[in-house]
Amino acid sequence: MNLSTKKDIQHLRQEYRSASLSENDIHVNPMVQFQQWFDEALQGGVKEPNAMTLATADLKGKPSARTLLLKGFDERGFSFFTNYESRKGRELAENSFATMLFFWLDLERQVTIEGPIERLSYEESVAYFHERPRESQIGAWVSRQDVRLDSRAILEQQLVYFTQKFDNESIIPMPDYWGGYLLKPQRFEFWQGRPARLHDRIVFEQMALGKDWTISRLSP
Repeated sequence: MNLSTKKDIQHLRQEYRSASLSENDIHVNPMVQFQQWFDEALQGGVKEPNAMTLATADLKGKPSARTLLLKGFDERGFSFFTNYESRKGRELAENSFATMLFFWLDLERQVTIEGPIERLSYEESVAYFHERPRESQIGAWVSRQDVRLDSRAILEQQLVYFTQKFDNESIIPMPDYWGGYLLKPQRFEFWQGRPARLHDRIVFEQMALGKDWTISRLSP
């Protein structure tokens, strides 16, 4: 087995020089600022700009993280959909506070968003479920996320079973263990890469939901 040597890794570097971020440039509303950066990621051809890392933790503080896709954001917060019985679903049931991280390497930018998470309404989850491709709707029935499988064959057998089960159904019902979540932001960090690792970091924080945002700069 050939592994990268410590020396190889130590010399991996990328200088960031494409832009800067100052308190005078940033919008006073972090949701508007996120919208601006997200639009620039879309226009800049970033592949899957809605891909994010979601970090959760159980009651003992043991963290876990995974990459998934943001499916919407508005004045309420940021929404995504998943299996409620997955590891992240179980952890959110114990500890509702979580962090989202968007990393747009092509723009040398990151956005970190922290806050409590709650389930979206049943109606919102159903509406989104039926917007998904039919194959993805069936996939939600096939995948009991994070349950151990003895082999790939079991998953493929379940795919055949549910495909046949819903073959004559014009509308596939949403599984009761599947649905949406909403993160209600209390903290944003907008990170712009700069030369010599002296990055720009502007933070928005709320003492409580609905309160005014405070803006500050962090040392890189």
